Amino acid sequence: MGPPTLLEQDDVLITKQFVEAYAKARKTLEFLGRRQRAYQLCFGSPAGKAVLKDLAYYCRADRSAFHVNERAHAAIEGRREVWLRIAHHLKQLYELYGGPVIQEPTE
Repeated sequence: MGPPTLLEQDDVLITKQFVEAYAKARKTLEFLGRRQRAYQLCFGSPAGKAVLKDLAYYCRADRSAFHVNERAHAAIEGRREVWLRIAHHLKQLYELYGGPVIQEPTE
């Protein structure tokens, strides 16, 4: 057999890139899964749910973040951003990133 053709070399390169991309994606999904589980364990207990209820009120989870004072409005938006991050990790993470939907924690 002679040396590999350009097409064969390209196929090897593409395969290597695919394997590397797949490994990176898998590692990312595993990391996100661990993070989501940590959030579920933290907020899934009765005490955690009480904290979530308090944070929902404090962060204006279900109310407008508008305030006529720009500084107050910015502070409220910051609180809301934290709430949205917690909610994102508790409910939507795997859905967004193509994995199975995680059920409510049972612990």
